[in-house]
Amino acid sequence: MSEIQQSQKKGNGGFVAVILLLLIGLGAIAYFLSASNKQLDLCKNDNRMLNADMEGMNQMMSGYLGTMSNDMKTDFTSMLDTYDALLEKDKTQADSINSHKERILELQDQVKRGKMSAHQLFKARKEIETMKQIMRGYIVQIDSLNTLNLTLYNRVDSTTTALKTTKGERDQARDEALQSAEKVKKGSKLQAYSFSSGGLKMKLNNSMTPSDRARNVVQIQSSFTISENPIAPSGKKTVYLQIVDPDGKILQSSSGNFVAMESGQVAFSDYKDIDYQNQRIDVAIYYKLGGIEASKGNYKVNIFCQGQLIGKDSFTLK
Repeated sequence: MSEIQQSQKKGNGGFVAVILLLLIGLGAIAYFLSASNKQLDLCKNDNRMLNADMEGMNQMMSGYLGTMSNDMKTDFTSMLDTYDALLEKDKTQADSINSHKERILELQDQVKRGKMSAHQLFKARKEIETMKQIMRGYIVQIDSLNTLNLTLYNRVDSTTTALKTTKGERDQARDEALQSAEKVKKGSKLQAYSFSSGGLKMKLNNSMTPSDRARNVVQIQSSFTISENPIAPSGKKTVYLQIVDPDGKILQSSSGNFVAMESGQVAFSDYKDIDYQNQRIDVAIYYKLGGIEASKGNYKVNIFCQGQLIGKDSFTLK
């Protein structure tokens, strides 16, 4: 055999081998394709069975799902109202609360459309429970803040009450002190009694004697006793005599004879300084007419001391 023939024989053998390999590869591919198709058919069949089972489950649970949907609608309404109430109490959580409200509105819309399967409803139900837990956390947090605010308010209120109580006690103490001071003041008031008031005329020997004849009177005197008072301030005191003539005019030895009393500025006729030591003391004050003839009629006598009227008297000149 020639070299050419041997070469051709080798080439034919190689070609046959390649064809055999191709045939084997095609067979393997056909086998795998067939197996894949069978697997795909099985998957499709399983899917159809699952869909059928799901549909059957939805039909079997249709009554229960309707109840679940109604319960979820009630939950949606309740949760939205609660979130709105939380926002009114505390707006610091507004972004988070509003995002949950938006999700609730989305689920609420899906449930209302009635196109949710049992699986979707159960999933939505689980999501609602999660949001309820979050909502409870908001409630606890905001309620604790409100409790804190209430505690602070109560503290402020109790402090205010304490201040009012203190002020009330202070005012009561002040009123009691004023009342006590008023009682002491009233108790320490001097009293003038045993009056002897009237006109005096001058005798030939220049001595004075009482007279009720207006034309003869040159002086008016008022004698009286100031009472004993152990709680009255002791020491030097000024006693003022005020004589009111029948015409209602106050007789004054000087036009500047005015003194401050509790009732205001009071005109007086004359005065006398005494040393009061809480014992009874006899006092006599004289007013000179200074050449002016006395009027006929009734005269009033008022005695003042320590800013108060302490006694009255009267007499008549003919």
